[in-house]
Amino acid sequence: MPTESGSGQGDDLALLGLLQLVSPALPIGAFAFSQGLESAFELGWVSDEASLGDWLEGVLADGLTRCELPVLARLYAAWAEGDEPALVAWDRWLAANRETAELVAEDSRLGASLARLLGSLGLAPDAPELPAEAGHVTVFAWAARVRGIAPRQALLGFAWAWLENQLAVACKALPLGHTAAQQLVERVRPALVHAVDEALSLGDDELGPALPGLALASALHETQYSRLFRS
Repeated sequence: MPTESGSGQGDDLALLGLLQLVSPALPIGAFAFSQGLESAFELGWVSDEASLGDWLEGVLADGLTRCELPVLARLYAAWAEGDEPALVAWDRWLAANRETAELVAEDSRLGASLARLLGSLGLAPDAPELPAEAGHVTVFAWAARVRGIAPRQALLGFAWAWLENQLAVACKALPLGHTAAQQLVERVRPALVHAVDEALSLGDDELGPALPGLALASALHETQYSRLFRS
């Protein structure tokens, strides 16, 4: 399938395509998941704006920077090159790094939802096909590729969508006002750029998240008595 590219108009379409992909209004159900953050609230690990900022910066530095973002770049390249073995290998690598049942379910459900949405828009992959039960990052990489979004901007957009979702969770489950959320955007925004820079510089043997706290929070969330989110 051809990508949306070309002159200035193509760049504009790519930008709009990125905004569509990272919009909270994208109907894939991302709002239903907190990625362990709700459990961190319940446990008292995150209780205010300052501790939430520390949590977000830690997850970004030790998680996304060494896992989702560099693998997104590799998946984008695999789609561009039609490298089906690489697509399958990196998709499975990501699945193997989901440390709890909730995180596995989140990734697969978001991937399936995004794939269905793309199919309804006439943007489903043709060759190579999506790996069976492809995760969210794999499908996002395809969508970025077909929209003509440059790899670096795709990574920035993915990181931005993660940050917006985490702040939306905090606004619902923690006494955090919208002004405080925007203050956190200002705090974390430069770190997103640094995370993309670092992610693009890592070799394959340097990848792998180191988030024992998030894994523990996510595992405890599975049996949390009262909760708003599915992870």
